[in-house]
Amino acid sequence: MSYIGKTPTSVPLTSSDITDGIITTTKIADANVTNPKLISGSQQNFRNIIINGDMSIAQRATSASSLTSSGYHTVDRYQTSITNIGTWTQSQSTTVPTGQGFATSLKMDCTTADASPAADDALLIKQKIEGQNLQYLKKGTSSAESLTLSFWVRSNKTGTYITRLQDADNSRNISQSYTISSADTWEKKTLTFAGDTTGAFNNDNGSSLELNFWLGAGSTYTSGTLNTSWNSITDANIAVGQVNLADSTSNEWYVTGVQLEAGTTASEFEFLPFDVNRERCYRYYRTLVPLNTENTGFSMGFYTANNNGRFAMHLENPMRTTPTLDIVTGTDYFKIFTAGGGDDELNSFSIMANSTERFVIANNTSQASGTGGQAGYVQSSSNSAYLGLEAEL
Repeated sequence: MSYIGKTPTSVPLTSSDITDGIITTTKIADANVTNPKLISGSQQNFRNIIINGDMSIAQRATSASSLTSSGYHTVDRYQTSITNIGTWTQSQSTTVPTGQGFATSLKMDCTTADASPAADDALLIKQKIEGQNLQYLKKGTSSAESLTLSFWVRSNKTGTYITRLQDADNSRNISQSYTISSADTWEKKTLTFAGDTTGAFNNDNGSSLELNFWLGAGSTYTSGTLNTSWNSITDANIAVGQVNLADSTSNEWYVTGVQLEAGTTASEFEFLPFDVNRERCYRYYRTLVPLNTENTGFSMGFYTANNNGRFAMHLENPMRTTPTLDIVTGTDYFKIFTAGGGDDELNSFSIMANSTERFVIANNTSQASGTGGQAGYVQSSSNSAYLGLEAEL
């Protein structure tokens, strides 16, 4: 390459080259330094506090019907709280906003209506978040970060809905309302919650922050004034103005693209690889034997004595806390193949010993006919069998 004049040389960058006059406000104006280029807050990656915000992981089931009680039913990390308000089908739906990159949503479908909820009745979807994942928010200090919630929502039931953040460590909360304006139309909502300078989150693996999507509420939660700033919890101020999604069996509600992040501006939704999203969900729940998977093997072990089997499994990623066994049992739902060439049909197992990384299941009934010292291999033997590990908040 030829140069006109003189050959370029390396020149050190001096402080005079970066004086205030050189770096002008025009060059760093809002239009030039955009939110996607410079994300607010200290979290550049994994900036979404919510896990499984795109609703892509549903280990337990893709649909659950006749729901009248609280629990984790379908999409991972989302707990449904139902208190005497209608009957519901919840599903992982493929109805999604067009052109936004989402493949799934969480759907609530009313199957038995309740047009007049009692005072203490409530319906909401919630996600609970560990305190040790929230320390960068600096809650309880003068530098507490604001939080911005963004999500896509759709319903045939137009009107006012309530979202709420609850600080479970300090019994504080803040609510914001949003409006579904057009029936059966996907709408993107963005809500900003001020930082809370009172009460730090515990730095542990317990539930410190809850995100709530309210869908129905009795007068216990709606008779006051909506609490739009951080305060101690007063039930009457939590869900003021909330429509009743339970008032008709025609009603349904969808949500996807849920993102909660530090700062006052919503960035583009942070899509994670499927396997990364799944591994994050495994911290709280792990399916070992899904429904409709007869002959799924899941553990090996041995007989410590006649009719007394012990079968261990090591988890590649630790769970949040020592898990409990989530099991669907029935006659001959499981089977042990023994080194002696036989097999035993079993109804159930129990956890004998476990930790966040490994567990031992036991069967010490007369159904297990292996002899002491024999090895054994365990599998499901019915499509109705189910086995999971739960360490939810």
